[in-house]
Amino acid sequence: MGRVLAQAEPVMPDNQEFELTDKDFKFIQWFMHKHAGIYFSDRKRTMVYGRISRQLRRLGLQRFSEYRQCIEQDSHEQARFINCLTTNKTQFFREYHHFEFLEKVLISEWQQQKNRRINIWSAGCSTGEEPYSFASSLHHAHAFELFDYVNITATDLDTKVLETAKQGIYSDEAIDAIPVKYLKPCFVKGVGAQQGKIKIRHGLQNQIQFQQLNLLQAWPFEHEFDLISCRNVMIYFDKKTQTELIERFYQQLKPNGVLFIGHSESMPGHLNLFHHLGHTIYVKK
Repeated sequence: MGRVLAQAEPVMPDNQEFELTDKDFKFIQWFMHKHAGIYFSDRKRTMVYGRISRQLRRLGLQRFSEYRQCIEQDSHEQARFINCLTTNKTQFFREYHHFEFLEKVLISEWQQQKNRRINIWSAGCSTGEEPYSFASSLHHAHAFELFDYVNITATDLDTKVLETAKQGIYSDEAIDAIPVKYLKPCFVKGVGAQQGKIKIRHGLQNQIQFQQLNLLQAWPFEHEFDLISCRNVMIYFDKKTQTELIERFYQQLKPNGVLFIGHSESMPGHLNLFHHLGHTIYVKK
Protein backbone atom coordinates (compact mmCIF):
# COMPACT_ATOMS: atom_id res chain seq x y z
CA MET A 1 0.00 0.00 0.00
CA GLY A 2 2.43 2.39 -1.12
CA ARG A 3 5.99 2.84 -2.07
CA VAL A 4 8.53 2.64 0.76
CA LEU A 5 12.15 3.63 0.38
CA ALA A 6 14.82 1.36 1.80
CA GLN A 7 16.60 2.42 4.95
CA ALA A 8 19.98 4.10 4.80
CA GLU A 9 22.87 1.68 4.50
CA PRO A 10 26.49 1.81 5.71
CA VAL A 11 29.12 4.17 4.34
CA MET A 12 30.15 3.77 0.71
CA PRO A 13 33.05 1.30 0.27
CA ASP A 14 36.48 2.71 -0.63
CA ASN A 15 36.96 0.33 -3.55
CA GLN A 16 33.85 0.56 -5.68
CA GLU A 17 33.18 -2.07 -8.30
CA PHE A 18 31.42 0.50 -10.49
CA GLU A 19 31.89 4.22 -11.02
CA LEU A 20 29.19 6.43 -9.54
CA THR A 21 30.26 10.08 -9.50
CA ASP A 22 28.68 12.98 -7.62
CA LYS A 23 27.25 14.14 -10.96
CA ASP A 24 25.74 10.69 -11.51
CA PHE A 25 24.10 10.68 -8.10
CA LYS A 26 22.65 14.15 -8.62
CA PHE A 27 21.16 12.93 -11.89
CA ILE A 28 19.57 9.99 -10.05
CA GLN A 29 18.13 12.34 -7.41
CA TRP A 30 16.70 14.59 -10.14
CA PHE A 31 15.40 11.71 -12.25
CA MET A 32 13.58 9.92 -9.41
CA HIS A 33 12.04 13.16 -8.18
CA LYS A 34 10.88 14.15 -11.65
CA HIS A 35 9.59 10.77 -12.80
CA ALA A 36 8.47 9.13 -9.55
CA GLY A 37 8.03 12.03 -7.13
CA ILE A 38 10.54 10.42 -4.77
CA TYR A 39 13.41 12.34 -3.25
CA PHE A 40 16.61 10.52 -2.29
CA SER A 41 18.68 12.37 0.28
CA ASP A 42 22.48 12.14 0.15
CA ARG A 43 22.23 9.53 2.93
CA LYS A 44 20.68 7.11 0.43
CA ARG A 45 23.74 7.04 -1.81
CA THR A 46 24.99 3.67 -0.57
CA MET A 47 21.57 2.10 -1.04
CA VAL A 48 21.33 3.56 -4.54
CA TYR A 49 24.79 2.26 -5.42
CA GLY A 50 23.91 -1.24 -4.26
CA ARG A 51 20.69 -1.34 -6.26
CA ILE A 52 22.05 0.00 -9.54
CA SER A 53 25.16 -2.21 -9.28
CA ARG A 54 22.91 -5.19 -9.97
CA GLN A 55 21.66 -3.52 -13.14
CA LEU A 56 25.19 -2.71 -14.31
CA ARG A 57 26.26 -6.33 -13.79
CA ARG A 58 23.22 -7.52 -15.70
CA LEU A 59 24.14 -5.35 -18.68
CA GLY A 60 27.91 -5.82 -18.43
CA LEU A 61 28.60 -2.11 -17.85
CA GLN A 62 31.36 -0.52 -15.78
CA ARG A 63 30.03 2.94 -14.94
CA PHE A 64 26.70 4.58 -14.33
CA SER A 65 27.22 7.10 -17.14
CA GLU A 66 26.90 4.18 -19.58
CA TYR A 67 23.74 2.96 -17.88
CA ARG A 68 22.30 6.48 -18.03
CA GLN A 69 22.39 6.27 -21.83
CA CYS A 70 20.34 3.06 -21.66
CA ILE A 71 17.81 4.71 -19.36
CA GLU A 72 17.40 7.72 -21.60
CA GLN A 73 17.02 5.66 -24.79
CA ASP A 74 14.95 2.66 -23.64
CA SER A 75 11.61 3.05 -21.84
CA HIS A 76 11.70 -0.57 -20.60
CA GLU A 77 15.14 -0.02 -19.05
CA GLN A 78 13.85 3.20 -17.52
CA ALA A 79 11.05 1.22 -15.84
CA ARG A 80 13.56 -1.34 -14.53
CA PHE A 81 15.68 1.50 -13.15
CA ILE A 82 12.76 3.00 -11.23
CA ASN A 83 11.67 -0.44 -10.00
CA CYS A 84 15.13 -1.31 -8.69
CA LEU A 85 15.32 1.87 -6.61
CA THR A 86 12.06 1.33 -4.77
CA THR A 87 10.74 -1.35 -2.49
CA ASN A 88 7.11 -2.01 -1.57
CA LYS A 89 6.06 -2.92 1.95
CA THR A 90 2.44 -3.81 2.52
CA GLN A 91 0.11 -6.36 4.10
CA PHE A 92 -3.54 -7.35 4.08
CA PHE A 93 -5.95 -5.13 6.03
CA ARG A 94 -3.27 -2.67 7.04
CA GLU A 95 -4.83 0.20 9.04
CA TYR A 96 -7.97 -1.83 9.59
CA HIS A 97 -10.07 1.15 10.69
CA HIS A 98 -10.38 2.13 7.02
CA PHE A 99 -12.02 -1.20 6.18
CA GLU A 100 -14.32 -0.91 9.18
CA PHE A 101 -15.38 2.54 7.98
CA LEU A 102 -16.05 1.14 4.51
CA GLU A 103 -18.24 -1.66 5.87
CA LYS A 104 -20.03 0.19 8.68
CA VAL A 105 -20.43 3.68 7.24
CA LEU A 106 -19.66 4.08 3.55
CA ILE A 107 -21.74 1.26 2.12
CA SER A 108 -24.79 2.46 4.05
CA GLU A 109 -24.25 6.03 2.87
CA TRP A 110 -23.91 4.89 -0.74
CA GLN A 111 -27.25 3.13 -0.40
CA GLN A 112 -28.89 6.23 1.07
CA GLN A 113 -27.48 8.28 -1.80
CA LYS A 114 -29.04 5.72 -4.17
CA ASN A 115 -25.68 5.03 -5.81
CA ARG A 116 -25.89 2.08 -8.16
CA ARG A 117 -22.33 2.12 -9.50
CA ILE A 118 -19.39 2.14 -7.08
CA ASN A 119 -15.84 2.92 -8.17
CA ILE A 120 -12.85 2.60 -5.83
CA TRP A 121 -9.24 3.46 -6.60
CA SER A 122 -6.30 1.91 -4.76
CA ALA A 123 -3.49 4.29 -5.74
CA GLY A 124 -0.09 2.78 -4.98
CA CYS A 125 -1.41 -0.76 -4.65
CA SER A 126 2.01 -2.43 -4.52
CA THR A 127 1.74 -6.24 -4.62
CA GLY A 128 -2.05 -6.17 -4.34
CA GLU A 129 -2.82 -6.76 -0.68
CA GLU A 130 -4.74 -3.47 -0.38
CA PRO A 131 -7.16 -3.90 -3.32
CA TYR A 132 -7.74 -7.55 -2.38
CA SER A 133 -8.51 -6.39 1.17
CA PHE A 134 -11.05 -3.94 -0.25
CA ALA A 135 -12.62 -6.71 -2.33
CA SER A 136 -12.83 -8.96 0.74
CA SER A 137 -14.34 -6.18 2.83
CA LEU A 138 -16.92 -5.40 0.14
CA HIS A 139 -17.79 -9.08 -0.14
CA HIS A 140 -18.22 -9.41 3.62
CA ALA A 141 -20.60 -6.42 3.62
CA HIS A 142 -22.58 -7.84 0.64
CA ALA A 143 -21.74 -4.82 -1.50
CA PHE A 144 -21.58 -6.87 -4.69
CA GLU A 145 -25.26 -7.79 -4.21
CA LEU A 146 -26.36 -4.33 -3.03
CA PHE A 147 -25.07 -2.41 -6.05
CA ASP A 148 -25.37 -2.95 -9.79
CA TYR A 149 -21.67 -2.39 -10.41
CA VAL A 150 -18.64 -2.40 -8.11
CA ASN A 151 -15.15 -1.94 -9.50
CA ILE A 152 -11.75 -1.52 -7.87
CA THR A 153 -9.03 0.13 -9.92
CA ALA A 154 -5.56 -0.67 -8.56
CA THR A 155 -2.49 1.17 -9.83
CA ASP A 156 1.20 1.33 -9.12
CA LEU A 157 4.28 2.77 -10.77
CA ASP A 158 6.26 -0.46 -10.36
CA THR A 159 5.51 -2.97 -13.12
CA LYS A 160 7.17 -5.82 -11.22
CA VAL A 161 4.92 -5.61 -8.16
CA LEU A 162 1.89 -5.30 -10.42
CA GLU A 163 2.69 -8.72 -11.90
CA THR A 164 2.58 -10.19 -8.38
CA ALA A 165 -0.66 -8.34 -7.70
CA LYS A 166 -2.33 -9.67 -10.84
CA GLN A 167 -1.52 -13.25 -9.84
CA GLY A 168 -3.07 -12.80 -6.39
CA ILE A 169 -0.95 -15.60 -4.87
CA TYR A 170 0.79 -15.07 -1.52
CA SER A 171 2.75 -17.01 1.07
CA ASP A 172 0.52 -18.44 3.79
CA GLU A 173 2.39 -16.15 6.21
CA ALA A 174 0.00 -13.49 4.93
CA ILE A 175 -2.79 -15.28 6.79
CA ASP A 176 -1.57 -13.74 10.05
CA ALA A 177 -2.73 -10.31 8.85
CA ILE A 178 -6.16 -11.43 7.59
CA PRO A 179 -9.05 -11.38 10.10
CA VAL A 180 -10.67 -14.81 10.39
CA LYS A 181 -14.06 -13.65 9.09
CA TYR A 182 -12.54 -12.98 5.64
CA LEU A 183 -10.38 -16.08 5.26
CA LYS A 184 -12.70 -18.87 4.17
CA PRO A 185 -15.12 -16.73 2.10
CA CYS A 186 -12.41 -14.82 0.25
CA PHE A 187 -9.28 -16.98 0.01
CA VAL A 188 -8.31 -20.52 -0.95
CA LYS A 189 -5.28 -22.52 0.18
CA GLY A 190 -2.92 -23.90 -2.42
CA VAL A 191 -2.43 -27.61 -3.05
CA GLY A 192 0.27 -29.56 -4.85
CA ALA A 193 2.86 -27.19 -6.31
CA GLN A 194 1.06 -24.28 -4.59
CA GLN A 195 1.22 -25.89 -1.13
CA GLY A 196 1.97 -23.27 1.52
CA LYS A 197 0.35 -20.44 -0.42
CA ILE A 198 -3.01 -18.70 -0.48
CA LYS A 199 -4.90 -17.08 -3.33
CA ILE A 200 -7.74 -14.62 -3.52
CA ARG A 201 -10.90 -16.29 -4.84
CA HIS A 202 -11.33 -15.89 -8.57
CA GLY A 203 -14.66 -14.10 -8.34
CA LEU A 204 -13.19 -11.36 -6.17
CA GLN A 205 -10.06 -11.11 -8.28
CA ASN A 206 -12.26 -10.28 -11.28
CA GLN A 207 -13.57 -7.19 -9.47
CA ILE A 208 -10.14 -5.54 -9.68
CA GLN A 209 -8.54 -3.84 -12.66
CA PHE A 210 -4.75 -3.55 -12.30
CA GLN A 211 -2.78 -1.07 -14.36
CA GLN A 212 0.56 0.73 -14.34
CA LEU A 213 0.25 4.42 -13.53
CA ASN A 214 2.61 7.22 -12.58
CA LEU A 215 0.68 9.46 -10.19
CA LEU A 216 2.64 12.49 -11.38
CA GLN A 217 1.58 12.09 -14.99
CA ALA A 218 -1.83 12.29 -16.71
CA TRP A 219 -4.55 10.00 -15.35
CA PRO A 220 -6.63 8.03 -17.88
CA PHE A 221 -9.87 7.92 -15.88
CA GLU A 222 -13.06 9.21 -17.46
CA HIS A 223 -15.17 8.61 -14.35
CA GLU A 224 -15.08 9.93 -10.80
CA PHE A 225 -14.46 7.72 -7.78
CA ASP A 226 -16.53 7.14 -4.66
CA LEU A 227 -13.41 6.22 -2.69
CA ILE A 228 -9.71 6.83 -3.31
CA SER A 229 -7.12 5.17 -1.11
CA CYS A 230 -3.59 6.54 -1.35
CA ARG A 231 -1.89 5.36 1.81
CA ASN A 232 1.76 5.71 2.75
CA VAL A 233 2.68 6.94 -0.71
CA MET A 234 2.76 10.71 -0.33
CA ILE A 235 5.21 10.73 2.57
CA TYR A 236 8.05 10.40 0.07
CA PHE A 237 6.91 13.36 -2.03
CA ASP A 238 7.85 16.96 -1.31
CA LYS A 239 5.20 19.33 0.05
CA LYS A 240 4.45 20.91 -3.31
CA THR A 241 3.89 17.52 -4.96
CA GLN A 242 1.71 16.36 -2.04
CA THR A 243 -0.49 19.43 -2.38
CA GLU A 244 -0.84 19.04 -6.15
CA LEU A 245 -1.69 15.36 -5.77
CA ILE A 246 -4.37 15.96 -3.14
CA GLU A 247 -5.92 18.66 -5.33
CA ARG A 248 -6.06 16.16 -8.19
CA PHE A 249 -7.62 13.52 -5.95
CA TYR A 250 -10.24 16.11 -4.99
CA GLN A 251 -11.09 16.67 -8.65
CA GLN A 252 -11.26 12.91 -9.29
CA LEU A 253 -13.70 12.24 -6.45
CA LYS A 254 -17.49 12.39 -6.68
CA PRO A 255 -19.32 14.89 -4.44
CA ASN A 256 -19.01 13.53 -0.88
CA GLY A 257 -16.32 11.14 -2.11
CA VAL A 258 -13.87 9.81 0.46
CA LEU A 259 -10.07 9.88 0.55
CA PHE A 260 -8.01 7.53 2.73
CA ILE A 261 -4.39 8.45 3.43
CA GLY A 262 -1.72 6.75 5.54
CA HIS A 263 -1.27 7.00 9.30
CA SER A 264 1.98 8.95 8.91
CA GLU A 265 0.52 11.40 6.40
CA SER A 266 -1.55 14.55 6.86
CA MET A 267 -3.51 17.01 4.79
CA PRO A 268 -1.63 20.26 3.99
CA GLY A 269 -2.89 22.87 6.43
CA HIS A 270 -3.74 25.52 3.82
CA LEU A 271 -6.08 23.25 1.85
CA ASN A 272 -9.77 23.53 2.64
CA LEU A 273 -11.10 20.83 0.35
CA PHE A 274 -12.08 18.05 2.74
CA HIS A 275 -13.86 17.43 6.02
CA HIS A 276 -11.58 15.40 8.31
CA LEU A 277 -13.45 12.59 10.05
CA GLY A 278 -10.40 11.42 11.99
CA HIS A 279 -8.27 8.32 11.49
CA THR A 280 -6.90 9.74 8.19
CA ILE A 281 -10.37 9.67 6.61
CA TYR A 282 -11.36 12.73 4.54
CA VAL A 283 -14.66 13.57 2.84
CA LYS A 284 -14.83 15.90 -0.15
CA LYS A 285 -16.61 19.17 0.65
